[in-house]
Amino acid sequence: MSSVQDFLQLITRMKWSDILDILLVAFLIYKLSPLLRSAGTARIARVVIAVLMLALLASWLKLPTMNFLVSQLLTVGLVAIVVLFQPEIRRVLDHLGNVKLQSFFTSEKAPEDISAAIAQTVMACEVMSRERVGALIVFARDSVVDEYAKTGTAIDGQVSEQLLRNIFFPKASLHDGAMIIKDARVMAAGCVLPLSDSKTLSADLGTRHRAGVGMSEATDAVVVIVSEETGAISVALGGILKRHLAPQTLSRLLRKELCPDAEEDDGLVVKLRQKLKKGKGENNAKK
Repeated sequence: MSSVQDFLQLITRMKWSDILDILLVAFLIYKLSPLLRSAGTARIARVVIAVLMLALLASWLKLPTMNFLVSQLLTVGLVAIVVLFQPEIRRVLDHLGNVKLQSFFTSEKAPEDISAAIAQTVMACEVMSRERVGALIVFARDSVVDEYAKTGTAIDGQVSEQLLRNIFFPKASLHDGAMIIKDARVMAAGCVLPLSDSKTLSADLGTRHRAGVGMSEATDAVVVIVSEETGAISVALGGILKRHLAPQTLSRLLRKELCPDAEEDDGLVVKLRQKLKKGKGENNAKK
């Protein structure tokens, strides 16, 4: 009980500047936390957390030698992190530089017709997977992708199964490049994407998969890849590649990442319908 009273007294003694300070820190953590989805930034975060935990442990146990080593490590730690994690830090800075300032302070959602674009994309990927037609489709989100779109051919067309299949048709002029979809419209096709230099990727993956992973490392985009050799459908997200996805799994993943609110609403509607059916069944049983 006393701890609760102390907490309430602490709140009453807080100034408006303290509240503003807490809100700003919480806001920055909320906005920057998605960066930890990348494998590179996760590695940096683990190293920093490990050093801080070691410093706290050495201070708590009063270990003078360990305290000295940790203090020296913290002194040169910043330089060491920059040297050791130069590629990961570069990707993080590129990602932050590509994020629109407006989207950093707002929580804009995907347009309503993104669901239709996802449905058309899934249908096209299912057919291309069956026919062993390679495809590389980028769903852009907050990051600015104009730099990559300029390397291809501008289209500005509605997303449809026929358009996707025509563009990635093996004899089409744009089939080797990537398609970029922004705001539920095809922004450009035949685009060149940055290749990932990750050592964790399987050796059997070709340029198309490395370009998809590289794009997901440099931006917050969701990248769909269809293998030309095996027909397997994969998704690159935050530098992580999810392989061998079924069309239904692909649809759920895209909806979760691109329109989570609609996914949640769909779930609520399904639960409501189940309750209504259950209620009708019980009423019929009573009759």
